[in-house]
Amino acid sequence: MKLVTLNTIFEIEYGNQFDLNKMELKKGGVNFVSRSSRSLGVVAQVKEMPGIEPYPAGLITVTLGGTYLLSSYVQQKKFYTAQNIKVLTPKRKMSFAEKLYYCLAISKNRFRYTSHGREANITLDSLLVPEGIPSGWEKISFDDYDIEKEPLLKAGVELNTSKWLYFNLDRLFEVSASKDELIDDLTIGGKTPYVTSSDTDNGVTTFVKEAATNPAGTITANRGGSVGFFYYQPIPYKATPVDVRILTPKFRMSVYIGLFLKTILQLEKYRFNYSRKMGTKRLNEVKIKLPSKNSEPDWSFMETYIKSLPYSSNL
Repeated sequence: MKLVTLNTIFEIEYGNQFDLNKMELKKGGVNFVSRSSRSLGVVAQVKEMPGIEPYPAGLITVTLGGTYLLSSYVQQKKFYTAQNIKVLTPKRKMSFAEKLYYCLAISKNRFRYTSHGREANITLDSLLVPEGIPSGWEKISFDDYDIEKEPLLKAGVELNTSKWLYFNLDRLFEVSASKDELIDDLTIGGKTPYVTSSDTDNGVTTFVKEAATNPAGTITANRGGSVGFFYYQPIPYKATPVDVRILTPKFRMSVYIGLFLKTILQLEKYRFNYSRKMGTKRLNEVKIKLPSKNSEPDWSFMETYIKSLPYSSNL
């Protein structure tokens, strides 16, 4: 698919660059978009500023710096923005599904930047994105994207880690090495994902024609290569036997629980490096802190929390 610069598809401008602490809060007022990765970036509702018309619903906001750099959302109501936010207006008529596709395309470029280092202020406009959307994208349902339906705003799901408990990883998972073939012994070009110790694309570096040997609903861990990265695998796959370990759950693991645990496990990355690899023995010795109930992992809370996040309805 042909790539074009972002500014050929959108009119791009800096947002209002308002400071929230200088504005008057008002329930049911104008949405205030900041550099948050939750609730479409909306952190408050404020009173309309005299003589300053809010941006209309349907435009895209993109964060240019901060921890959640390149978080991109289609705004569902009129809004103002904080500093370091750009606003994208389509140059042509664009469906909601198309806008969401470009939000995803923009956010996938996050690896090019660093918070408080190389931020996206200057280069966002020239970011390369696909000229059009993939076939079938328009058929995907995005009915639950509306911010009014975000459970996070209503249910107040919070992470209070002070009440969490530590659990040994070998209590939760069976840790094993992959027994699959090396990529050179397989046929490229099929539909079976081949997982390696990559730090991108869920660890999948190619697809092969041979049948998958590892089940969906497991987590892969990078023993070497990009050491310490974990990925929830949603479909059956093959994996390199060299630098990937497979975590098979000893409990019922949904995609929501899997993504929660993958994120917690990722926090252990700092303990490992190229010279201190994350082998089976060391993985079994890892302890992770989790929400708990009656001294057991609170699986229900983990699932509810992930379901409360933006885009979770598309998992």
